[in-house]
Amino acid sequence: MIRHTVAFTLIHAPDSPEERDFLSSGPAVLAAIPGVQDFTVSRQVSPKTGYRFQFAMTFADEAAYAAYNDHPDHEHFVVTRWMSEVAEFEELDFTPYP
Repeated sequence: MIRHTVAFTLIHAPDSPEERDFLSSGPAVLAAIPGVQDFTVSRQVSPKTGYRFQFAMTFADEAAYAAYNDHPDHEHFVVTRWMSEVAEFEELDFTPYP
C-alpha cells in the first residue's frame, strides 16, 4: 500500500472561483483514474506551513501507483492545470511501517 500525498498552494486568491474550480475539477479527474482509492482533499489549518491544501490518495501497490503516474488523464492534468496553477508543493509518498 502506498499513500500518495501532495501539499500545495495555488496561485489563485483564497476562496476565489478559480480556487474552487481547481479543488473540485482536479479530484474529479484524478480520483477517476483506475487504481486510485480513498482520494481526499484537505485544507491546511496549521500556521506552521505555507501550504494551503492537500490531495491524498491510496494505491494498492507500486504497480498501481506507477500506472496512475503514467495515465494520460494524470499527465494531462499536470500539464494543463497543475503546472500553471500551483505556486508551490511538496509530494510525500508513504508505505506502512512494519
